[in-house]
Amino acid sequence: MTDAAAPARAPRRRRGRWIAVLVVVVVLLVAAVVAAEFIARSVVTGTVRTLVVKNVGLPADQDVDVQLSGLVLPQVITGRLDDVTVSSDDVTLGPITGDVRVELRGVPVSGASAADGGVASVRVDQDQLRSLLAQIPDFPSGTVTVAAPDVTFETSLSLFGIAIPIGATVAPGAAEGDLTLTPSAFSVGGNAIDADTLRGQFGGVADPLVQTQTLCIADRLPAGLTITSATVQGQDLVATFDVAGGILDDPALQADGSCG
Repeated sequence: MTDAAAPARAPRRRRGRWIAVLVVVVVLLVAAVVAAEFIARSVVTGTVRTLVVKNVGLPADQDVDVQLSGLVLPQVITGRLDDVTVSSDDVTLGPITGDVRVELRGVPVSGASAADGGVASVRVDQDQLRSLLAQIPDFPSGTVTVAAPDVTFETSLSLFGIAIPIGATVAPGAAEGDLTLTPSAFSVGGNAIDADTLRGQFGGVADPLVQTQTLCIADRLPAGLTITSATVQGQDLVATFDVAGGILDDPALQADGSCG
């Protein structure tokens, strides 16, 4: 009985060796895939950073963060990246300097075709906003204060030859490529008044103050960027832009836009 049962043990040992070999092969394949994913992600993020620094005109040592969603290797194989997020601080885009974040969808790996589109945001602090608003003629940008949810500034109106200090609260926004500041409240001598009361006290001289102030920035930004909103978050102004997918490969969208 013992001699007859002995030969049956050999197949089990062979099966065990094959299972061990298979496990090793699987481990090696997984390691290879992980390594390939790491290399693909590293190459793509490095390439995106280089292109951003070059095309935006940033210093070579600018800190640019590039984030890619999902597994990169399958996206590289299909030729498109699902979502690419690029962010950097203290970037100058036309007349605006601030912290920039850009999110693009469906970005072609080759760069020879359009992306699906995206959004961008620029966060500016109080000093940066003052510099921007200084481009509005006769606007008292040096008095601007930013505190959510509004922007406030100080000016004066003349009454019988006497300059009367006026406080104004405005809500930032965007319209047709312009940054807008729409009055929402006023104060005279510390007393809150509305636009009609201000007009009643100062007449037509108050008209410029109660009207929406606008600053066109479209003519100093790529045509593929369109400002859609501006809000106050904390002590910063955040401007949001739509990004046309064609800005990656269309010279017309890369060139400056126009006002009006």
